[in-house]
Amino acid sequence: MNDNRIVCTGPIYEVAEEILQPFGEIVVAPDYTAETLLSLLDGTIALVVRGEGIVNAEIIEAAKDLKVIGRSGVGYNNVDIAAATAHKIPVVYTPGANARAVAEAALTLMLALCKRVFYWDQQLKQGNWQSRFESKPGDLDGKTVGIVGFGNIGQAVAELLGPFNMSILAYDPYASEERAKQLNTALVSLEQLVRQSDFISIHAALSDDTRGLINNKLLKSVKPGAYLINLARGGLIESLDILFEALENGTLAGVGLDVFEPEPPDVSHPIFKHPNCITAPHALGMTPGAMTRIFDIMAAGMAEVLKGNRPQFAVNPEVFE
Repeated sequence: MNDNRIVCTGPIYEVAEEILQPFGEIVVAPDYTAETLLSLLDGTIALVVRGEGIVNAEIIEAAKDLKVIGRSGVGYNNVDIAAATAHKIPVVYTPGANARAVAEAALTLMLALCKRVFYWDQQLKQGNWQSRFESKPGDLDGKTVGIVGFGNIGQAVAELLGPFNMSILAYDPYASEERAKQLNTALVSLEQLVRQSDFISIHAALSDDTRGLINNKLLKSVKPGAYLINLARGGLIESLDILFEALENGTLAGVGLDVFEPEPPDVSHPIFKHPNCITAPHALGMTPGAMTRIFDIMAAGMAEVLKGNRPQFAVNPEVFE
């Protein structure tokens, strides 16, 4: 009998269950707390980190049988990579698996905000037909989009923007000039991007260097009437306060947020009542196709590690050296 466990901080897709079941019993933790995870570590050879689950140094140190950590997505800021690396535990992740879904969501928010979709819907349902003369929708045509973070998702956004006759700027210190040219994208500084962009779409990874990347000082340089969209990580923005202030004073014409810090957010914040703020519960990239790809790639990588092989995607490949 196999006494090994694969502990998950949330439910996993069937494709992942099929791949991982041969290696041990799959156990879904009842909550995200460290105390709960610590109580489940006996015999745990693999951890799947979903949602707000956090795998810190204490958990990694206590998991004496742990061989691999899998993160169902591209972001891995809720896993202590240094501690995992120190214990020679590879962290498998899935870069690019949901890039198209997130890119489609970015365009959805751009269109919904500038076309005032929710405003018109509300006005018509309230019987205000005359609202068609009281406000005007905007255009994507001829405008400039600034993409903050030009990895798999940022590049997918640029690809989708092709037919919209828009100028594309991107900020990413690690971006390929050649790839940017292929996508008709100009690489610029972050300051230049916010000064020139009508739409700012954030797709950067969260790290110590990028936390608070969008701050109050930077927002003061934003092109008046710009739209800001964040589908990356909430911590990339200094606070909801600065976004609310920018909406109130007209610096920003609209904000679209799918991510927050913390998650879930405190919805008593006034930004959640602002008519020009559209929100979603970190869900816009979770399409069935994208999630199936994510769990397939993650579980396949974890299985390779459990078989003694090197996975396709590891945050810390140095553990194999």
